[in-house]
Amino acid sequence: MASAVRSRRVLQLVGRRLLTIVPLLVIVSLLTFSLVFLIPGDPAQRIAGESASPEQVEAVRTQLGLDLPVHEQFWNYLSGLAHGDLGTSFTFRTPVTELLLDRLPVTLSITVVAMVFALLIGIPAGVLAGRRAGRWQDRAVTVGSTLGLATPNFVLGLLLTLVVGIQLGWLPATGYQPLADGFWPWLQHLLMPGFALGVVAAAEIARQLRASLADVLRQDYVRTATAKGMLPGSVVWKHALKNAMMPVVTVVGLQVGYLLGGTAVIETVFGVKGLGDFAVQSVLAGDLPAIQGMVVFAVLIAVTASLLVDITYGYLNPRGGDA
Repeated sequence: MASAVRSRRVLQLVGRRLLTIVPLLVIVSLLTFSLVFLIPGDPAQRIAGESASPEQVEAVRTQLGLDLPVHEQFWNYLSGLAHGDLGTSFTFRTPVTELLLDRLPVTLSITVVAMVFALLIGIPAGVLAGRRAGRWQDRAVTVGSTLGLATPNFVLGLLLTLVVGIQLGWLPATGYQPLADGFWPWLQHLLMPGFALGVVAAAEIARQLRASLADVLRQDYVRTATAKGMLPGSVVWKHALKNAMMPVVTVVGLQVGYLLGGTAVIETVFGVKGLGDFAVQSVLAGDLPAIQGMVVFAVLIAVTASLLVDITYGYLNPRGGDA
């Protein structure tokens, strides 16, 4: 019965979150659409070229729909978004949606490996520091997490490329292999960029879990379980950790957005052609449809990650998602 009530409340929470997505996407669409008017210069002139005649520029403007009233341009833009059409890249002459979906597996691969590293490092370190609060283990984890937060991921990436990739030759220094070519070749190319990207997330997870677990371990129900003779490890892993993980779930959701944003630098360092590299190329080329598509796509991913965090938090929360 309690499980059914909790599931119903979580579904209600998800419904409320979904209702907020629509106005958010409209606002984001309006902001990204405004990029056309905020960036100096004439988009039609940039596409046609500096040497193009006025007739050629006007033809390009008509082709892009830039000769229409602003409200009609925005409506056409929204209509395209509703059908998954993010426009056509000025640089690649290819639909932006197709370009994004083509590069998405690369960026997602790096993000997944980075998050695995973050969880494998951050959770054990946070549990160790929380259980040994005030002792040398706690201080060691605190120093390590501080260093992790202070080290830029591109610096760590360059060091890994130089030492592990070039000098030692243990892993490929650059490039990417699709998963279809085999799991190990795929993973080999992701270990260094994933680790470089995941260190900051691991440090933040460790810090949050340490503080949360140390607080939970001081609660009465934990002391009662210990007084009844339960082993300390069982108390932590079976009782305390679940409640201590609630703030960590929020941090993990926020870190997904950070990791996706951080791939722009990491992909450049390791020569990987993912969404981050595509975003950099689009900005340098002034490719407005590509830039607009990247912004909308990034917001969709962030909203999806936030929704998954809400669902997970609702099941972990003893009140069943009322928060």
